[in-house]
Amino acid sequence: MLPSCPVPSNPAPIAQSALYQQVAERLRAQIFNRELEPGAWIDELKIAADYGISRTPLREALKVLAVEGLVTMKMRRGAYVTEMSATDVRQIYHLLALLEADAAGHVASHASTAELAELQALHDKLERKHGQPEAFFAANEAFHLRLLQLADNPWRLHLVEDLRKMMKLNRHHSLFKRGRIAESLAEHRALMAALHAHQGPQAAQLMHAHFTNGLAAATAGAAPSA
Repeated sequence: MLPSCPVPSNPAPIAQSALYQQVAERLRAQIFNRELEPGAWIDELKIAADYGISRTPLREALKVLAVEGLVTMKMRRGAYVTEMSATDVRQIYHLLALLEADAAGHVASHASTAELAELQALHDKLERKHGQPEAFFAANEAFHLRLLQLADNPWRLHLVEDLRKMMKLNRHHSLFKRGRIAESLAEHRALMAALHAHQGPQAAQLMHAHFTNGLAAATAGAAPSA
């Protein structure tokens, strides 16, 4: 029998949220909203003054974002918002295609009627956001996230969430290309049909093609270092 772990007689209370975590969340939002552009130098003195904090929690927050890949630390030069190269974009799309195609195949084979109805409702929201790139982007992300949650693999979900954070740094996101939203919608319609028909291999193939087409749009005309 394994020994039990002793419990302290007066355990210290768990802090709700460390200051550096709040700072990291705020910086993350600024990066995603393009208030801090990819490649931009992060002025620690200015940000600390703007936030009304010392540089200590700011530096801890920057370490968190560096681990996530959103910030790049350069020796004797400070912190910069990570800038995606064309190679970075291709490699991330490749991984997303594999992971999300596998998830789509699983959901098509195992999802309940209620779960498919939930995905359909998210797809219907996508249809309504046609012509609104920013709103479509958010609805599209919600659809993909819910599909991954229904695939019931927390490890895959965690990997994809991290990869999708990096994709938000991409200056050439496919959904902002002319005509790509209409193409993406058509691909989603085909995917939904395969999901409703419980066609696992077909759903996986369609999801993989969805990312392949997205990569082609994202990298079309992009410079090698973009």
